[in-house]
Amino acid sequence: MSLALIAGAGRLPATLAAGLAGRDWRAWHLEGFAPEGLASAPFRVETLGSLIATLRAEGVSEVCFAGRIARPELDPSALDMATVPLVPRMMQALGQGDDAALRTVIAFFEEAGLSIVAPQDLAPGLLDVPNVGAPSERDRADIARAVAVHRALAPLDVGQGCVVARGQVLAVEAMPGTDWMLESLGRIEGRPGGGVLYKAAKSGQDRRIDMATIGPETVTRAAKAGLAGIAVAAGDVLVLDPDTLRHRLTATGLFLAPA
Repeated sequence: MSLALIAGAGRLPATLAAGLAGRDWRAWHLEGFAPEGLASAPFRVETLGSLIATLRAEGVSEVCFAGRIARPELDPSALDMATVPLVPRMMQALGQGDDAALRTVIAFFEEAGLSIVAPQDLAPGLLDVPNVGAPSERDRADIARAVAVHRALAPLDVGQGCVVARGQVLAVEAMPGTDWMLESLGRIEGRPGGGVLYKAAKSGQDRRIDMATIGPETVTRAAKAGLAGIAVAAGDVLVLDPDTLRHRLTATGLFLAPA
């Protein structure tokens, strides 16, 4: 087996797997974060060392992380001997931002001689962002404001997106993610109408893992939140199911534009 897919929640793992025909691969998922539409074997964070040993024994040379993985609780009583040496670095990583924590996870695999490949390396089409609709001058001003806010926050390893309407920052993506951020907009009283969801990678982010993602559900949630459109940084965002995405953008009247 040449490739191991470490799958998280969401549709990205199944989308990626659809393009792996002809490759020798198998999928695993962190217990509690199974992917949608893809058969995979569970593992626990307390047995990460054993998983890495299994991958090496089965001849894996490349590992791809795809999908959302929240921070699991570490149960000391469930640790196996292969994972115990990793615990000090695990505990340190759990106290850091997402990107810093994921860099630690990547290091565990690389130190075992496994190469990390990005989803977009296996499926370059994931980076193709449809340009649908046209933002107004007001929208363009909001996009520029969102880009500035994101750049200011990105070095702090906080999140990959924000929402701006009429120059006001309505929300910044943090640990709960984009869906939660969009849903929270409905609880803001007296908020300005319209607005833009902006998505991009964090400053210095390792683009092999935890790339920002948009898909048809992102459009649906943005429309429900009353936004005017979505803007993304080219090369920073993966696009799921682009055909359905285009149809949903047209149906809702939202734009999708590069920033």
